[in-house]
Amino acid sequence: MTRPGIDKYGKVGDQAFAKMEKVSSDLLALTYGSLVSQLLRDIEDVEQVNLQLEKMGYNIGLRIVDEFLAKSGVSGCQDFHETAEVVAKVGLRMFLGISADVIQWDNDRTACSLVFSENPLAEFVELPPNLSNSLWYSNLLCGVIRGALEQLQLRVECRFQEDALRGDNRFSIRLELKELLREDYGDD
Repeated sequence: MTRPGIDKYGKVGDQAFAKMEKVSSDLLALTYGSLVSQLLRDIEDVEQVNLQLEKMGYNIGLRIVDEFLAKSGVSGCQDFHETAEVVAKVGLRMFLGISADVIQWDNDRTACSLVFSENPLAEFVELPPNLSNSLWYSNLLCGVIRGALEQLQLRVECRFQEDALRGDNRFSIRLELKELLREDYGDD
């Protein structure tokens, strides 16, 4: 069931994407692939590589939210449901040129899955058998989403559930709201 106003975010995402400077998706995929390869050589522990990719994404997300707010035309979201729709339809479209569907909501409306069939980070990639069940190749995306939402005072857990590079039919990220943060301005 679609809520009123949610469909508008597809159009907002297209408009925001049109405003962005474009980078070749091939260049992005190859550069990201080189980064992941280098991390695997340097760290060797695949779980630590997954954590490092998420941490790098988190730091990007902390900074990218300012550009999102300045260029997207999206004002404040009313609830977590709307926030997830904005991430899926505007944020992913604006920065990666893709959109996701938001599905599998829990009863409290605090957890959902972002599902997408295209992933520009995973183009030209085939995981070797020894990594196909342990490496979350695009884990950077989870960190970006977590960092951006934390800047907006939403503490979330974000993790891949499905990855086409691991043999799944699609990419799926589970997004769970853990806490609404409060800014503490203190007395200066």
